[in-house]
Amino acid sequence: MTELAVNMHDFPEPSAEDIAAARDAARELSKVSPAGKMIRFRVEPKDQETLSEPIAIPLAIFKTIIELLVKVGNGNAVQLVPVQAELTTQQAADLLNVSRPHLIKLLQSGELQYRMVGTHRKVPAKDLLVYRDKMSADRRDALGRVVASDEELGLYDDDQPIKARDA
Repeated sequence: MTELAVNMHDFPEPSAEDIAAARDAARELSKVSPAGKMIRFRVEPKDQETLSEPIAIPLAIFKTIIELLVKVGNGNAVQLVPVQAELTTQQAADLLNVSRPHLIKLLQSGELQYRMVGTHRKVPAKDLLVYRDKMSADRRDALGRVVASDEELGLYDDDQPIKARDA
């Protein structure tokens, strides 16, 4: 497996110009109707006299580019993590948005796989992404059960505004 040699904190938030440009690009590119497994487009060079040859990219990559543009257009910093990458425990903790000690507990309990490289633990990105998705789904299910229980007990009412307490 390959090592991911970047720090996840090295990616600044996108600027207002970046957000606007990404939003516009995502909107325009999402209008493209693919006619196969490849998307072909032509890049317009600085001098308008000569156009480049058409560029072809796989449809899956084109869709990923649009997803990235949407995320940046929503103001999020974006980083690509190769599925085959191995992350350090700090990178893995950052990806899961948990503390490093909590991640170590997950590794030691066997909830996440890792391998030792010398004295360092390396965690497969693919396993982290699967775990993150599973935890998100579990949280959504638990929240749904709480809402359903509150509705059964009559504790959940969308129509009632929340009133501030008198001091």
